[in-house]
Amino acid sequence: MASGRFLTIESDEAGQRIDNYLLRRFKYLPRSHIYNLLRRGEIRINRRRTRPLYKLLAGDEVRLPPKMSDTVVPDAPVPDHLMGRLRQSVIFESQELLVVNKPAGVAVHGGSGLSFGVIEMLRKMRPEERFLELVHRLDRETSGCLLIAKKRSTLRALHELWRNGKVAKFYLALVEGDWQGGRVDLALRKIERSGERIVIPDPQGKPSLSFFHRLKVGSGATLMRVDIKTGRTHQIRVHAASSGHPIVGDQKYGALSKGQSAVKGLPPRLFLHAETLEFQLPGEEQISRFCAPPSANFQRVIDALD
Repeated sequence: MASGRFLTIESDEAGQRIDNYLLRRFKYLPRSHIYNLLRRGEIRINRRRTRPLYKLLAGDEVRLPPKMSDTVVPDAPVPDHLMGRLRQSVIFESQELLVVNKPAGVAVHGGSGLSFGVIEMLRKMRPEERFLELVHRLDRETSGCLLIAKKRSTLRALHELWRNGKVAKFYLALVEGDWQGGRVDLALRKIERSGERIVIPDPQGKPSLSFFHRLKVGSGATLMRVDIKTGRTHQIRVHAASSGHPIVGDQKYGALSKGQSAVKGLPPRLFLHAETLEFQLPGEEQISRFCAPPSANFQRVIDALD
């Protein structure tokens, strides 16, 4: 068993079960394959056979089979223009965190017929990174501020802040019509309709709260800054549509899906952008604030408003 590849567990990786560690690290290997490797003793810790429930310690040496790649990425080629856009979209990086300005139309992760998303592209671009995980998600059609943790401790800390409502989230949204905005407190529930998963207002759904602040109006549309106090799927889109002012370009919940949009001649995209995230990590004195500028086509629309 001397041959193979070896990984040393860092303090940041300690405390998790070996099976969970492997499943997260080698996302594109079937679960059954990883458990078979453990059962057959082809994956060892400190040169000894191990069980899936073993909790890793800092300094543990994990032996992998020779052909098991440390960084597994999709085989499907990623278009060069997408890789280039993603490289240019990085707005902040430290040893703990990576912040990108996600382009509209790019999914945050692969699945549902997609071979790759932002996280898969980043792993392909940065094979030397031991850990890259999405902190949160954005809809494929939504652009803007996306956080990727580079350490497990950072991921845990940010997830805790998210769960406790200690992350401030601000969006730019261009909505149909002339709207004053205000508070929208409307519970939401996911359903499946005609084979498509959608979100609908439902008193029995999950509490959802958004504040729409009017910034500019003109040409049949209103620019809003949206402060969301919860983070439900499609929250802003459904809250805006339920108020009679759907987001421009929304083909799922908006007037565009019915051929009734009053706004003409705009680029074919959803005009929703995650502009700002604010939070304070444990042990840090200052509040972290990350701002992602809207794309050029979104900014031109903003500038053209009266």
